[in-house]
Amino acid sequence: MAKKRVVKDYDALPEDIVRLVKMKYPTGYADHLVSYNDKEGKKVSALPFETDDAYYLIRMTVLEAKRLVKEDEDFDEEGVLREDFADVEVGDEFDGEGEDDDELADGSSDEDDHIIVTRRRDEEGDDIPDDTEY
Repeated sequence: MAKKRVVKDYDALPEDIVRLVKMKYPTGYADHLVSYNDKEGKKVSALPFETDDAYYLIRMTVLEAKRLVKEDEDFDEEGVLREDFADVEVGDEFDGEGEDDDELADGSSDEDDHIIVTRRRDEEGDDIPDDTEY
């Protein structure tokens, strides 16, 4: 069975996944973003992240990636994950069970080998543009 593919905003990730993302990218996210064209042909950027059960594309622009690290107290002033971060205990390790994801929003099966991308929208329902700098 293929891994499920999830496209999600950073803010919508469960805390345990955010913790794992921080540990995978201890020097920040901006240098690790990938870009692709969504199904509407718009250029989108995201941070790739993989667990045993899922492959995530975490939507963010370069500016958002830098802001997230700058505002996160788990990173120091140079944008590097604090050494004591790994020492902080958390609850059970993420097992993927019961997570409510955006994945497969069109009703397709987990075995499809494409990624479903949903756009971020404001209160009026309009698309929020991806302002990634290239």
